[in-house]
Amino acid sequence: PRCLLLQFLSYLGACDRLLKQGYEEGQVEEAMEMFQYSEKKAAEFLHLLAQFNDMGFQQNEIKEVLLLCGNQREKALEELVMK
Repeated sequence: PRCLLLQFLSYLGACDRLLKQGYEEGQVEEAMEMFQYSEKKAAEFLHLLAQFNDMGFQQNEIKEVLLLCGNQREKALEELVMK
């Protein structure tokens, strides 16, 4: 159906925009799936993931905390520091 095609094209466009921001393809796909294909939420997640990764936190811990905290930066940072 036409509706599915439009959703798919929207998904591809969102992925393309996130990839152009420098995120890895696997991370983009995972983030889009985790946030039910919301480009905004996926972008927030990827930005915070990269930021916390640069601070030296482990990627698997970052993902877990961001999901639990709903991408709330300060709350997630607090949780990561306490681990």
